[in-house]
Amino acid sequence: MKKTILITGATSGFGKAIATRFAMDGNDLILTGRREALLLELSAELRKKYKIEVLSLCFDVRDMEAVELAISSLPEEWKEIDVLVNNAGLAVGMNPIHEGIIDDWERMIDTNVKGLLYMTRFVSPLMVERKKGHIINIGSVAGKEVYPMGNVYCGSKFAVDAITKGMRIDLVSHNIKVTQVAPGAADTEFSLVRFKGDKKRADAVYKGFQPMVAEDVAEVVFYVTTLPDHVNINDLVIMPTAQASAVNFFKV
Repeated sequence: MKKTILITGATSGFGKAIATRFAMDGNDLILTGRREALLLELSAELRKKYKIEVLSLCFDVRDMEAVELAISSLPEEWKEIDVLVNNAGLAVGMNPIHEGIIDDWERMIDTNVKGLLYMTRFVSPLMVERKKGHIINIGSVAGKEVYPMGNVYCGSKFAVDAITKGMRIDLVSHNIKVTQVAPGAADTEFSLVRFKGDKKRADAVYKGFQPMVAEDVAEVVFYVTTLPDHVNINDLVIMPTAQASAVNFFKV
């Protein structure tokens, strides 16, 4: 059965791969992102290739008023959102706490935590009204284990872990599924953003082992939405075979 899937941060990485995977199955998409040109390009590509409907919404999830306006202004035919994928997120910088850059901290907290909350606050009532829906939060192994110089990023993802559990409790009586998918090392734009465009440092993160790619995570996100109505995966950690924890790798 065709569904309507809302994906934040859809212009690259996990978000783009997740959008493509759901499009392959014939679902209609609401895609959000900050980079309008990339958003429109992806939307046009998925419409043409998979013959689906795509609604593009260009806004920043950190802006509560923009989130509220975007969701409240949805055309009636787009309000029956079956799946919300809270994917928008980032790591910025890698400094010990006493040398932390406040702007980096605020970007991570505002996107990873507050953006996820804003989207959920304005989309979940539509699901509650229908007594149906599935919210998928993209967490991280960094929300399970703290590692050196991960401080605030880890804190933001620990918050996602706790918020997801709270959502599950609050929404269970409304027949709404809630799932966290927490990836380990994946070769996307993640490290390039963390190291602020330093490609040499970003590439070094994945040397000596085979990391996941965005499509691997997209397959898992898609899978958790295919289970019977009475089955929910609450929490799922996915890593490359060469990774055993946040900091333990088998490298050659």
